[in-house]
Formats: sequence, structure tokens, C-alpha cells
Amino acid sequence: MGNETRTGLVVAVVLIALAISGGAVFIGSGVYNIGADDHHTKFVLAVIEKLRDRSIEVRTRRVEVHTVSDPARIAAGAQHYAALCVTCHLAPGVTKSDLRPGLYPHPPNLAQEEILAEQRAFWIIKHGIKMSAMPAWGKTLDDAAIWDLVAFVRQLPEMTPETYAQLSR
Repeated sequence: MGNETRTGLVVAVVLIALAISGGAVFIGSGVYNIGADDHHTKFVLAVIEKLRDRSIEVRTRRVEVHTVSDPARIAAGAQHYAALCVTCHLAPGVTKSDLRPGLYPHPPNLAQEEILAEQRAFWIIKHGIKMSAMPAWGKTLDDAAIWDLVAFVRQLPEMTPETYAQLSR
């Protein structure tokens, strides 16, 4: 190994050690406010969003899609949604809840969001998302019930308040 290679390797090891030490000091200092009422910096939010999106994208490749257009499945999903999801994610005709303002990051209003791909919706509902208040419903619901929820959630952006009220009774 030549002198230049050795010097480069030493510099790289020293820089890595400094980065790890700096990170440990930063974390240990408690200076970063983790409270849900204080938003992340733009940099931290960008890193978290990229991590979340890539993690979900990689894992959804293994999800086998089930039929999500069956009216019975949509109706069953509406019942689960009304019981488990509406407080955070709202619905057509449901524009606020007491819980939602205190959540950060704010959960998406699924009645106003782009329709999620079936695999992505299934994976998120089943496994949840760390540090977001999105629970892993796969711990309490079987896959069939989760597919019912997926069928329903995919209908929300086009649903009227009247249809939601009828389905969720």
C-alpha cells in the first residue's frame, strides 16, 4: 500500500470517527426537540420522508394484490375505517377531530389525497409507520380485513359525504 493510499485511509477513518462522535454528542445533548408540537427542521423532515418512502417502496414489492373493487369488501372496509381510522385521517363530511391537531407529522386526510397503490396502502395499514402515530393494524386485523380497508380507502377521494355516512353506519 502506497503512502497516498495509507494517508487517504487514515483521513477517512478520522472523518468517520469525528462524524460518529459529533452525532453522539448531538444526540446526548438533548438539544433537538422531539416534541410533537415543535416541527422538524426541513433537513430532518426531508431525510425522514426519504427514508419512509424508500423503505415502503422496497417492502411493497413482495405484497401480492388482492381484489379491491368488490362492493362487499368496500362496505366492510368502511366499518373498520369508521371505527379505527376516521379520528386521524378524517373522511368525506368529517373535517376535524379532537385528536388530529396534536399529531405530528399530521396524518394525511385520505379523502383529499391521491389514491394510493394497493400494495403501498396494504403495507402501511398492516405494518404502520414508526414515530408517526400510524399503528401496525396487522397486530389486530387479519389480512382480509386489511384488504377490506384498502378497498375502502381507495374509494375515499371520489366519495361524497352522503355515501360515507351510509357506508360507515
